[in-house]
Amino acid sequence: MLNKNPVWRYVVVLGVLLLAFLYALPNLYPEDPALNISASRGGVISTETTTSLSEQFTKENIDVKALALNEGRLLVRFNSTDDQLKARELASQFLGDNYITALDLAPTTPAWLTAIGASPMTLGLDLRGGVHFLLAVDMKAAIDKNLTDLAQTLRSELRENAIRYRSVQLDLAGAQIGINLRSNDDLAAAQAILKKYDRNLLISAKSDAQVLQVSLSELQLKQIREYALEQNITIIRNRVNEIGVAEPLVQRQGADRIVVQLPGVQDTAKAKEILGATASLEFRLVDEQGDIAAAQAGHVPANAELYVTRDGRPLLLEKRIMLSGEHITGANSSYDEYGRPQVNIKLDTKGGDMLFASSKNAVGRRMASVFIEYKPGTKVAENGTPILVKQQEVINDATIQMRLGRDFVISGLSSPGEAQNLATLLRAGALIAPVQIIEERTIGPSLGMENITLGVSAIIWGMAAVLVFMLVYYKAFGMVANIALVANLVLIVGVMSMIPGATLTLPGMAGIVLTVGMAVDANVLIFERIREELADGRSAQQAIHFGYDRAFATITDSNITTLLVALILFAVGTGPVKGFAVTLAIGIITSIFTAVVGSRLLVNLIWGGRRLQSLPV
Repeated sequence: MLNKNPVWRYVVVLGVLLLAFLYALPNLYPEDPALNISASRGGVISTETTTSLSEQFTKENIDVKALALNEGRLLVRFNSTDDQLKARELASQFLGDNYITALDLAPTTPAWLTAIGASPMTLGLDLRGGVHFLLAVDMKAAIDKNLTDLAQTLRSELRENAIRYRSVQLDLAGAQIGINLRSNDDLAAAQAILKKYDRNLLISAKSDAQVLQVSLSELQLKQIREYALEQNITIIRNRVNEIGVAEPLVQRQGADRIVVQLPGVQDTAKAKEILGATASLEFRLVDEQGDIAAAQAGHVPANAELYVTRDGRPLLLEKRIMLSGEHITGANSSYDEYGRPQVNIKLDTKGGDMLFASSKNAVGRRMASVFIEYKPGTKVAENGTPILVKQQEVINDATIQMRLGRDFVISGLSSPGEAQNLATLLRAGALIAPVQIIEERTIGPSLGMENITLGVSAIIWGMAAVLVFMLVYYKAFGMVANIALVANLVLIVGVMSMIPGATLTLPGMAGIVLTVGMAVDANVLIFERIREELADGRSAQQAIHFGYDRAFATITDSNITTLLVALILFAVGTGPVKGFAVTLAIGIITSIFTAVVGSRLLVNLIWGGRRLQSLPV
């Protein structure tokens, strides 16, 4: 019989709608204004600190809804934005610079919904408020580091192959390495060895001076830049996750730019500290044969460099780096047997092998840990941004008691807070190349709430206009289309809430409004086709059947082309464009489901299989 469906189809569609409704439900529960407080350098949030802060809030008549300490982070909920802003000022003054106090919005989803994994949609920066940064990666620093490592490797290669050389000089300004050999025979042998080591190196020989000029090829330079950018993105993302920022956005823009958006964070100074921290470690042997007094007078040995320890002590270290921080895979703070703070380091396999080999003949010698940071200097680049200056400090030096492997300890730290901070930065990873903030914007939570209100109003008024039009123009069939339209909106919200990483932005709301119009357009095509079938003399049941079947091809073609455009926008777009593309793509799929499948089941349920003289369409 025409227009009759088996029960299982109704069960499947109802099941899908019920599931979408359950996962869309958390969005009906408004979020609480909150403060997210986490420890920064030198600070650890304790129960005593939490109690003292709570007493300060009570003293200043700030109404606290709830206060919870979880995994070292403090979440304070409030009943109003005014209390939240007052509390932020008070907390910043009371806690000082050792803590990051960020404005946040805490979900109020009931426990039974949380138990099934239901949570509100993730809101973008334009709806939630927060900070936006555009970072520029210092590619020259990345290339300089690779050249420095290459010079050290070339020295080792020449020594292992018994090739005599006078010096290996690094020219960072010219981006090349000069190797001064002792004879033309050594020159030819060295050239053959280096070509065998890496065929991509550009090597030119000056036989009259027994000098080899080694530089990186364009392919190698491109690979270095790509690696530096991708690794910095990964490291910054890890670093932001370490301090607990909810749903951060870290993505590439262009050849050497990184976009970072931190929803809920309003303190740009603290955010800069998180992102700009370029802490790294280098491990070098102490040159105990060198004359420190002569080095301080300017006569530094060719194979050594002069450093200063944190207590002001001069120290000569070998230029050769035993190990760099990029091989650190784990770091956590602890205490030694005397209760002094220390950091336990874990290396990857390659790093462990390197340290094991380099410490083979160094048992009994002292090894120094050099802490490296890049900070803005007094000089300014052409684009107006301060030029980063490399700052190095020896944080400890200790005697190597045995050959080192993948696990070892850094001691000599001044406080538990410093040990925890160093462990956090090393665990998150050291930036491959320094970054410079070239653009920053702050969006307040009040502006975000206003955007939400305006966006929701646009959706409501847009839907209301469509619902009224369909009801007036298509009568009872218009009511079916309206039910499908509401179901479509529930499906969009439910799917957006279920997909990990899907973020609703202001352009995304525009995508929902556009989808509402596109969804009803499918019903218009179907209903107009049904009218045409009735005008051609078909029965009511035949008109319904052929109306849906023959409109399906047109609906599919138009929606697939739009879906392809949405996928292209998602693939090549960034930020707001991606937000628009996500909601548009989801809306297209759900609108086909509700208009073609959902409305047809409802029409068949009401009018299918009955003897009808006419249809209310």
